[in-house]
Amino acid sequence: MWLKRTFKIFLLLLLLLALSFSLFIGSVYIGVFGPLPSESDLLEITNEEASLVYASDGTLIGKFFAENRTNIRWEDLPEGLVEALIATEDRRFFEHSGIDSRSYLRVIFKTLMLGDRSSGGGSTITQQLVKNLYGRGDHSFLSLPVSKVREALIAYRKEKVLSKQEILLLYLNSVPFGEEVFGVEAAAKRIFDKNAKDLHVEESAVLVGLLKANTWYNPRLYPENAVGRRNQVLQLMAEVGYLTDEEADRLTNLDLQLKYTNYQLESPAGYFIAQVRNRTEEILARLRDENGVPYDIRKDGLTIHTTLDSKLQGQANEAALAQLKKMQPLLDRELQYYGMRDIWEAKMLETYFDPASWKEKHKMEILTTEGLKTMNMSVSDSLWHYYKMLHAAVLAVDPEKGKVLAWTGGNHYRYLPYDLIYAQRQIASTVKPFIYAAALEKGFGPCDYFDNSLHEYEEYDGWMPENYDKSHSDKMKVAMWYALSRSLNLPTVDIYFQTGHEEISDLIRRFGLNAPYKETPALALGALDASLYELTRAYSGFANGGFIPDELIMIEKITDAEGNIIYEQAGAGRSKVMESVVSEEITRMLELAVREGTGQKMVSQYGIRSDLAGKTGTAQNYSDAWFICYTPDLVVSTWMGASSPEVHFRSGKGSGSVLALPVAGKILSGVSHSPQEREKYLTSFVWTHEVADTAFCEPFREKGLSGLINRMFKRETDPDETKIIEDTVLESPKEDRSKFRKFFDKLFRKKNKKKKENKER
Repeated sequence: MWLKRTFKIFLLLLLLLALSFSLFIGSVYIGVFGPLPSESDLLEITNEEASLVYASDGTLIGKFFAENRTNIRWEDLPEGLVEALIATEDRRFFEHSGIDSRSYLRVIFKTLMLGDRSSGGGSTITQQLVKNLYGRGDHSFLSLPVSKVREALIAYRKEKVLSKQEILLLYLNSVPFGEEVFGVEAAAKRIFDKNAKDLHVEESAVLVGLLKANTWYNPRLYPENAVGRRNQVLQLMAEVGYLTDEEADRLTNLDLQLKYTNYQLESPAGYFIAQVRNRTEEILARLRDENGVPYDIRKDGLTIHTTLDSKLQGQANEAALAQLKKMQPLLDRELQYYGMRDIWEAKMLETYFDPASWKEKHKMEILTTEGLKTMNMSVSDSLWHYYKMLHAAVLAVDPEKGKVLAWTGGNHYRYLPYDLIYAQRQIASTVKPFIYAAALEKGFGPCDYFDNSLHEYEEYDGWMPENYDKSHSDKMKVAMWYALSRSLNLPTVDIYFQTGHEEISDLIRRFGLNAPYKETPALALGALDASLYELTRAYSGFANGGFIPDELIMIEKITDAEGNIIYEQAGAGRSKVMESVVSEEITRMLELAVREGTGQKMVSQYGIRSDLAGKTGTAQNYSDAWFICYTPDLVVSTWMGASSPEVHFRSGKGSGSVLALPVAGKILSGVSHSPQEREKYLTSFVWTHEVADTAFCEPFREKGLSGLINRMFKRETDPDETKIIEDTVLESPKEDRSKFRKFFDKLFRKKNKKKKENKER
């Protein structure tokens, strides 16, 4: 009797439990805890997809995304990846309808009753997909059961509208792998730097193993854990029959071969990618998709094809870093010798900071030429570190088509995002080719001669320019070609006055530089601010027969997620800024500057034997160092300096030929050692006969009547004789005077005259 009553109570409780469970499921089904997506909603699901940025050779260089995801097609999924997923997560995937009752029974009896947590979970791949797509809501203590029931109901509904193949593809395109990476394609790129279709079986096993715990099995953070989990996945594949025992054993003995790539942290072209994003968003603002909806660069899976040469970009990065590593310690020593930190600290404390917290040390991460380092530093240490830091910028373009080939805007985009390619700095002697071009347009020629003597211009506040090395000559004039190739200041000033400010400033503005309208003789020596971007575009006019591109191009075309072209660059327009013969004459003189003048290290030190024209530039007090060089198919511009013009070398180490030229030298040296790049970029100039004869006139001529008589009866100057003249006629009185003579010079010097030394080169 008692047993019968107990049994009835048990049945009643069981019935009530079943009824309650049914009511609970029904309430979830009818939307008491939120509406379920309809079958039509499930058919319309698409994953947000990152937009990808590619270099001209197809190398992936960047991504823009809300979620870091790149969708993959079924035909590109490796078989081993699908098999690893099925063996590990849902062995009966192809047998159930979204809900696996056998898995639920296993969870109830093995996991809950017997405590065997290794027996696995009860969620199918379809249910996991639902969880990834819709997440889980907050319903207090009912949150977990509500979420589980919702996932089961939606999974069952999804299996009715999608094929197994479509479900697997949607799952593999949406599943999170940690580090804000979604989908197997993005994960393969992040961990192995390859497309998912190229994954080996053991690599696929690593990715599938990550799904159990994104952090604990992260192969970068915990490689031993990742290997253990990978081997477990391989053994599960062998149990199902996807691998033989021998294959599984062989694969478990392989080392973990990672090639970790994070384009958000360590992009090889971070500054370039930032500019591409700005330009892409400007383009997309004018476009609409087939439904009239604006494109979203973060979600629509666009592909952006750029002009960047990834190999040249790598060479630019390496060359800039190598020069920074070499020159930063030298600058540090000079600054220490002159006590510059004490001067700087006194100014900072007086204006900005509380002395009490100035020297207190903390652990902080800083950027060095050796990479990121964590160090104990005070506020003073940190600010001084970045204040005295040298920076390098490199821009390389195709002068004819205006395509950007390399763009290094600074030392590290993530930590120093300001793009120095747009920074306005004093351009120094890089302005001289424009001065000389204006003179050529006025009718002067490379074999005309100009004054190389010292003058004090009282009408310009006693301005007294000098040559970089203090040399001058009261007896000899200098040929235009020689003055430009050696970057002599005194003849350049003479050219400025003989040509006229209006003609010179007009030409400079034609090249896109902002020349002053008011007469400014110091303009001849570089008293003008411009950016590396503006100068590179301007020098393209010399390389391209007098034509400059209207803009520098970065984007070739943009395609949508289906591969349809939505934007294509038609080609940059170009503007004629000078006659081709003038550009050829300037180029010939600048080629001589590289062969035997201020840029000769390109030949002697870096072994560039190809045709190359170039110009150095050293701003006043060595605050900015420039070097711009070009062939008919490549312009390479380099700049180096500190963020503040107050930080600089006090010696020739800060000159353009010492500080900036080596960056270009290393880049072009790399180009010259690659047959493909050499043929593409180091092409030859083609001269007219007249232009080719530029350097055959004498570099010097005597002034006055004696010079005229000598020219009438004198033979052509022998090269050896030219060398003798060059060595003897350029006087350097300040360097050669005895201490006794210098004393009397100082004693009786006119005190009322204002003399300004200009150290431009």
